[in-house]
Amino acid sequence: MNNIEFSNTANLPTTYGDFTLISFKEAGSFHEHCLLIKGDVKDQEDVIIRIHSECLTGDIFTSLKCDCGPQLNESLRVISERGQGMIIYLRQEGRGIGLFNKVNAYALQDKGQDTVQANHSLGFETDLRDFSIVLKALDHLGIKSVNLLTNNPDKIDIFQNSEIKVNSVMPLIIEANSYNEGYLNTKKEVLNHLF
Repeated sequence: MNNIEFSNTANLPTTYGDFTLISFKEAGSFHEHCLLIKGDVKDQEDVIIRIHSECLTGDIFTSLKCDCGPQLNESLRVISERGQGMIIYLRQEGRGIGLFNKVNAYALQDKGQDTVQANHSLGFETDLRDFSIVLKALDHLGIKSVNLLTNNPDKIDIFQNSEIKVNSVMPLIIEANSYNEGYLNTKKEVLNHLF
């Protein structure tokens, strides 16, 4: 198991209140991720956690094709309201296929393929993301149990062989629009997301 490296800790004031920002990566890796922390989470139980994979189009450009940006914003709102929690922001764009290939997948979706079919047409598996670093980060912080903000069963499954207990799963209900309705249906019917 590779060691994990952490940056210094910095304050990050946001529209959702003040957070602490820490970047982290596996030793020798160029894949840098970050923790956005509200309140004291070290050695705590039942910490609200959102594992969020980077989505430039949704998180930054407010794309209506997905629900990523609204999920991130709702997670920030919930964590800020509760006064404690953490966003684990993973740099795994496009379910791990990268931005370039994600745009190619978007073009295939424009022609009628769903998000899974588009990945397969490009020669990729359905999901290439690796969530193992999440457990390393949580273990480093001494977090004993979590309340997960997620609809994705894969994010629940990563805790199965871990000493970190999932106390509860808190679904993120985001209203569909005419652009992402098919995408959300694929997540529900093909990827078994919880809605």
